[in-house]
Amino acid sequence: MTGDFSEDLRFARDLADMAHVISLERYRALDLAVETKPDRSPVTDADRAVEQALRAAIREERPDDAVFGEEFGGELQKGRQWIIDPIDATANFLRGVPIWGTLIALAVDDDPVVGVVSAPALGRRWWAARGEGAWLVENGAAPRRLAVSAVRELADASFSYNDLQYWRGAGKTEQLLALADSVWRTRAYGDFWSYMMVAEGSVDLVAEFGPQIYDLAALAPIIEEAGGRISSTTGERIFTARDALVSNGLLHERAVAAIGD
Repeated sequence: MTGDFSEDLRFARDLADMAHVISLERYRALDLAVETKPDRSPVTDADRAVEQALRAAIREERPDDAVFGEEFGGELQKGRQWIIDPIDATANFLRGVPIWGTLIALAVDDDPVVGVVSAPALGRRWWAARGEGAWLVENGAAPRRLAVSAVRELADASFSYNDLQYWRGAGKTEQLLALADSVWRTRAYGDFWSYMMVAEGSVDLVAEFGPQIYDLAALAPIIEEAGGRISSTTGERIFTARDALVSNGLLHERAVAAIGD
């Protein structure tokens, strides 16, 4: 997919600014309202308020674009569509853990071409648009262009994964343990942060079971523009399989083989 998405990226960053105002006001609020969704994941009043505000802004500024969000749904469709996770890592948000953020993507014909991952409690924002590189701003400093690591061997790799229960549910516990034994370092940083550290070059490999389209769409342009690769755990570049594998590209096929064994 080629094209100039610079104005869409600017708009996505404006949306992230809007989200921050709402989410930071509710972060660690004593009256934060928390409910449990049918899938047993938590949702707060902040999740819903952020998504409602972003949807309203998109309707005003991009009235012909579709929207799909975690809290208020929608239909995945061709053409231009914004994909939103208003607060990724809601469990962290409601417990006062600072690893949470807003994920905003623009997909064109099912292909994510713009991504913004914004984590205000960490003071970090990552972004990318197709053909324009991947970038990080930390605590208001000048933007820094991102590049994945050059690690070529699993034995030298830093590997991050999500909760063990998802691997167990997928019947992949043995593969996780074998992969963990084959790498240099294993951590469960979790959520968007694992993926962004691949783009930064500080983590080499991430594999997860359980993520949804709104967990992945904004990550894809950032990872790919940084030189990495994102796919399902079977190696296909799809975002609806409820699993994900991200790497610096050099380790990807070996990780696919390890998880599939």
